[in-house]
Parts: sequence; C-alpha cells; structure tokens
Amino acid sequence: MPAASTTNPELHDSTFLRAARGEEVPRVPVWFMRQAGRSLPEYRKLREGVAMLDSCMSPDLTVEITLQPVRRYAVDAAILFSDIVLPLKAVGVDLDIVPGVGPVITSPVVSVQDVAAIPDLTADHVPFISESVSTLVSELGATPLIGFAGAPFTVASYLVEGGPSKEHAKTKAMMFGAPEVWHALMSKIASISAAYLEVQVAAGASAVQLFDSWAGALSPGDYEQYVLPYSASVLSRAEALGVPRIHFGVGTGELLGLMGSAGADVVGVDWRVPLDEGVRRVGGRVVQGNLDPSLVFAPADVMLARAADVLARGVAAPGHIFNLGHGVMPSTDPDQLARLTDFVHEHSAR
Repeated sequence: MPAASTTNPELHDSTFLRAARGEEVPRVPVWFMRQAGRSLPEYRKLREGVAMLDSCMSPDLTVEITLQPVRRYAVDAAILFSDIVLPLKAVGVDLDIVPGVGPVITSPVVSVQDVAAIPDLTADHVPFISESVSTLVSELGATPLIGFAGAPFTVASYLVEGGPSKEHAKTKAMMFGAPEVWHALMSKIASISAAYLEVQVAAGASAVQLFDSWAGALSPGDYEQYVLPYSASVLSRAEALGVPRIHFGVGTGELLGLMGSAGADVVGVDWRVPLDEGVRRVGGRVVQGNLDPSLVFAPADVMLARAADVLARGVAAPGHIFNLGHGVMPSTDPDQLARLTDFVHEHSAR
C-alpha cells in the first residue's frame, strides 16, 4: 500500500516532508516532541479521570489530543499521541503507566523464556491505532502525521528494570552478563517496533520517528555492539515503507556518528550539542532540533535569540526541521511555544 504522502500531492509537497527529504523549502518547518500533552490546558481537561494508556487506546481521545497542538500552534507536523510502551501492552505484557513514575512492568524480563513469552505484534493487536491514524490523516489534510515507536534499547530497559531507571544497572548487567538473553530481547523488540511502524504507515502516517530515550547511558563501543544492529534493523524494515525516518536519542552527543549510520533519513540532535557540530557528527544528514526545552521559561527575547542561533547553525545541513532538543516540559507556557513557532516560520523565511 503506497504511503499517504505519495498519493496526496499537497501532503507530499508539505514543508516538513520536503525538509525531511533534504529538498528546498520556503521556510524551516517546526514541530515539537511532546507537543500534545500536559502543557496544554485543553489536554488536561480532556484527560481528567482517564488513565494514560486508556486514552492512547481510545481513537476519539487520541485524535483530539493529537490535533490540539496543530490547532493552537500551526506546527508543520502532528505526531500521534501515544506512548512507547503501548505495543507491549497491546501484545499482553502486564504493565501500567503510573502517574509521577512512568511505565511499570509487573514481571520484568530475566530469561530467554521470558522473551519467548512475548508475542510478536500484528495489526490485529492495535486496531485502535489504525483507526486513530486513518481518522487523523483525513482531519489533517495537508499536514503530515508522524508515527513513532520506541527504539529497542529504551524499551528493553523498561522491560528489564521493571520501570524507569537512572543507572540502568540491571539492563547493563544483562547486556554484559547474559548476552544470549539480551540479544533475544533486542531482536524481539526490534521486530515489534518495526511492525508497529508498519501499522501506522499502512494507516496513513507520512513519516516515522524512532525514540531512544535512554541510549545516552551507553558508551559508543557498547552502543555499537549491543544496540546499533537492532535500531538499524528497525530502520531498515521501515525503509520499505517509503516515508522519511527520524532517529532521536537523549544525551547521545557521543553517539551521533553511530546513530547517523543506523539508516535514518533525519537524525535528531539534543540541546547538548551545537547543531552545526551535530550536522558534522551525523555525516551531513538532515537534522532535527535542537533548542534547549528550558529556554521556553526564559524571557521571550532570550528564547528567540537562541532560536535564531539554532536556525543559523542548521543551515549547515541539507535539511533542518526545527524542534526542541527533547520534549516539551509539562509546565511550559503554551503561549511561548506559539511565539517560538511564529518566530521560526518568519525568521527562516527571510
């Protein structure tokens, strides 16, 4: 089935997709990681009394939450409102997202048998995702929808640790001490993540992003040996989908060269690395980023001056998609993001 962006000329020619392909654009496109969610009062009102995963599995709520920031900010792309552990929940892993904590796994993975007990994902596991995406595509028109999945290392860390971790001690203990379990687990998650991206693109998503939130906990050598092959396998399967692929990790400045080699069309650069240096490290690929998310709490003139610096540095790349260097913080003032979006559009069009 051809991607929606290839059958809708206006969508195919959108600023976001042109930039992702490294083509000339009239202005730098903007979207924000976590643009839908806790920073928006309309989101908080809608989510009252509804658990996170329940909202992700309700097409009505998913569609409305995904559209909220597009209406408010006029960003150049929407991203599906969901969570990286949702595919695990869908295939039967006993987990929940605990407020103030994050994903919590009832029975962490410790053995090859535990890995084998996790089913592979098919479209039949996530009909609500297919419905949400297809509805969103019809609602968004010429605005692209980004689908996403968690990268194998980050998802594996949740499964092994049983929840969020700062040290990732159990994860690394398995990686180094039980490599047969580790490689089985990473292969399983890579397959699930790739299948999840395929479901989203089949339903109409115009681009995909692979999130590796915890990859920055690794040295380049360990990343290259234990993680890179599996992220690369997800991106390789996604290549056949015919849509731009974005790869993003947090605290991954020392890994950018390796992440650039994993096969994505666009590499996200977090705020710790100047964007022009990030361009050099990823080997001249299209880049996404990378304003420090905390700058939205600074005076507007300070924030906008720093945004102008990011734009100036992004010129070094064959394409630049403006974003924060990580997700929107929950206490962000939506008006600041509106100012930032307008500024990027106006400043980059000059």
